[in-house]
Amino acid sequence: MAQPLVKKDDDRDDEAEYSPFLGIEKGAVLQEARVFNDPQLDARRCSQVITKLLYLLNQGESFTKVEATEVFFSVTKLFQSRDLGLRRMVYLIIKELSPSADEVIIVTSSLMKDMNSKTDMYRANAIRVLCRITDGTLLTQIERYLKQAIVDKNPVVASAALVSGIHLLQTNPEIVKRWSNEVQEAVQSRAALVQFHALALLHQIRQNDRLAVSKLVTSLTRGTVRSPLAQCLLIRYTSQVIRESGNNTQSGDRPFYDYLESCLRHKSEMVIFEAAKAITELNGVTSRELTPAITVLQLFLSSSKPVLRFAAVRTLNKVAMTHPMAVTNCNIDMESLISDQNRSIATLAITTLLKTGNESSVDRLMKQITNFMSDIADEFKIVVVEAIRSLCLKFPLKYRSLMNFLSNILREEGGFDFKKAIVDSIVILIRDIPDAKESGLLHLCEFIEDCEFTYLSTQILHFLGDEGPKTSDPSKYIRYIYNRVHLENATVRASAVSTLAKFGAAVDGLKPRIFVLLRRCLFDNDDEVRDRATLYLSTLGGDGSIVETDKDVKDFLFGSFDIPLVNLETSLKNYEPSDEAFNINSVAKDVKSLPLAEKKAPGKKPTGLGAPSSGPPSTADAYERLLLSIPEFANFGKLFKSSAPVELTEAETEYAVNVVKHIFDRHVVFQYNCTNTIPEQLLEDVIVIVDASEAEEFSEVLAKPLRSLPYDSPGQTFVAFERSEGLPTAGKFSNILKFIVKEVDPTTGEADDDGVEDEYQLEDLEVVAADYILKVGVSNFRNAWESMDPDSERVDEYGLGPRESLAEAVNTVINLLGMQPCEGTEVVPPNSRSHTCLLSGVFIGNVKVLVRLSFGLDGPKDIAMKLAVRSEDDTVSDFIHEIVASG
Repeated sequence: MAQPLVKKDDDRDDEAEYSPFLGIEKGAVLQEARVFNDPQLDARRCSQVITKLLYLLNQGESFTKVEATEVFFSVTKLFQSRDLGLRRMVYLIIKELSPSADEVIIVTSSLMKDMNSKTDMYRANAIRVLCRITDGTLLTQIERYLKQAIVDKNPVVASAALVSGIHLLQTNPEIVKRWSNEVQEAVQSRAALVQFHALALLHQIRQNDRLAVSKLVTSLTRGTVRSPLAQCLLIRYTSQVIRESGNNTQSGDRPFYDYLESCLRHKSEMVIFEAAKAITELNGVTSRELTPAITVLQLFLSSSKPVLRFAAVRTLNKVAMTHPMAVTNCNIDMESLISDQNRSIATLAITTLLKTGNESSVDRLMKQITNFMSDIADEFKIVVVEAIRSLCLKFPLKYRSLMNFLSNILREEGGFDFKKAIVDSIVILIRDIPDAKESGLLHLCEFIEDCEFTYLSTQILHFLGDEGPKTSDPSKYIRYIYNRVHLENATVRASAVSTLAKFGAAVDGLKPRIFVLLRRCLFDNDDEVRDRATLYLSTLGGDGSIVETDKDVKDFLFGSFDIPLVNLETSLKNYEPSDEAFNINSVAKDVKSLPLAEKKAPGKKPTGLGAPSSGPPSTADAYERLLLSIPEFANFGKLFKSSAPVELTEAETEYAVNVVKHIFDRHVVFQYNCTNTIPEQLLEDVIVIVDASEAEEFSEVLAKPLRSLPYDSPGQTFVAFERSEGLPTAGKFSNILKFIVKEVDPTTGEADDDGVEDEYQLEDLEVVAADYILKVGVSNFRNAWESMDPDSERVDEYGLGPRESLAEAVNTVINLLGMQPCEGTEVVPPNSRSHTCLLSGVFIGNVKVLVRLSFGLDGPKDIAMKLAVRSEDDTVSDFIHEIVASG
């Protein structure tokens, strides 16, 4: 039974929600379903039972095959009722039960009868249900009726047929594509929903043909669309055509822009907003193009409808990231929204003002933010935090008030993502604003006193160990750190011990005090904490032992760990105890990503040893084991790096070939992974003939052919080159696959004795400078940079010419050098006019190299770059500059 209605108390914060289905059970409802078999049907009661069944299905309740069949057969008896409400419930339950093919036949005749009924409600719902439960065979039988329904005078019937077509397009596209003429006629309908659904279906039918979509948009933008819903769809399709046209330069007319601008004068608010939003999202949109869109959004800011105010301020918030000056005219209107009753609108308004305001308005805005921070959800709080961080970087002199605000909200209630956003912001401000370091570190220390998140506590302690010793008074942080040893869980206590050791190593005056504190940690009840304390006491000399030099200690505590943990873990698991100790230098430093065959058609691209399906460490080990098993490569030394596979053939070709470049100290080995995709052929004596005429520094030393290549069984053939002494050089290689092809009898599977020599042209292959550099990250770039010899630094500036964006320039240089981005610096923030990217790697010969790239806009599109390189070898620093200069 339904629960009685209860008047809710306005003073209560937590209002209980009551459901009329509370406590219903499947067994009881199935018993009630027997009412469907009564000779005298009670339409109202039957409708109630179907409602309960639908509720159970939508709550995830599963019905057994027998239960579903019994309910289905019982429901089919309800077609004899003439009650309109019950008939609608019958349609719903049949759709949800999804009867099997043999059960569909039973109800098909009733549904087809309804589809030709004079009652429009029957016709529309019967079409929806039939299209939902039938397969392609039955669909061809009713296709004629569906075509007629699309152009039916009744908009309910026409919309039902069109929506069914949208769903059927996913399963039976060939049938639906034959309805194009009827759908085009429906697009001209005067009914709003019919035109909307017809346009959606017509676009889906043509979506894979860019020219057809462009013609559709061209014809409809001339004013034949009357429905506001259809107009919104057309605006979206127009934006898609503009994006794909590539005509996004600031010179010349942008196609269809006039249409978008004309929609800003439409009488429907949804069309006006959709057009304004589309204009603001155009690639490379100019201030002149933005102006009319900003004007209508500004009018929406003062609308009496909350949904319009929210839509406008959210769109302006996004525009402010890339074109802050274009939004400044709306500042007065947005300031009035700060006191809006809807806190989401107020939050977006104030964060937009933070992005577009000037330095004098910061304090006033901060006071207004404080008033409602406790009333908004965490997701909006994060938006505020990110806006304040950007503002602080924009106006560094205001760091005190902004840092205090971040510190205050850090102590308030909130989830992990919210607290992490604040901590990340404070860390960024400390790194980028030197004057904010000491106050920022104290704020973080105060936060970990009450921090409930282990991850955040350990990250703060790690950061404190790196930055705290560099402050004017490092001793004031010791109390906060040591408190964590007593008051936290084992993970945080272990992290605190490591942080104490960093202070002891970096600040000589604190060593005696640190020794005392570390000795106390020897009595901790956790093994990890005790082991770390013992290790650091031994390293620092706190146990009376002879210690390493200060440089060795600092390298151990502050140096970057340049071995990927996944590689170390795999090597340790594979290590078999023996008289020979585990050698950490044998662990691969490169994390290889290997695109596998499943990215192509199944069975079309090689896998096998050339592309094992396990994770990156296993891939590296597999390559090394494979090469070690070949005696001809035994004197090449230790493998330095293996590249990702490079495809040398197109997908779906007769023979699939990709190549992996294995880099040794003086040699390069090309591993050609081959797959025969023709079942009726066997390939023998497979080898790749390599032409190195465009790679003069390389000379071929050996080639290892593949004896046999059956159908769909990957195999490898190898070609090895020796390169000249000195710094690594690049080169281009032409490849031809040569083999003997033998016909295979499909019945017996045996190949002919005689074969025919044949060859297959492959794509060219290049060895580039990035092949000689391993992607190896560092945990703390600043410490790693400072530990490098400053004399090895080489600095120069380069003009990169016109680029699409700052992000595109950053990605181009990263790919050119083939090094590992550090600390997330490969991501360029929106609206940035400058950016710094940090890269690290290991050059062939195990030479560590670090790169600091500084990018800046030099005009509308031109980008300038400053490149600073430090390495363990001066010639390597020079070589990195040569790569960029020639790239």
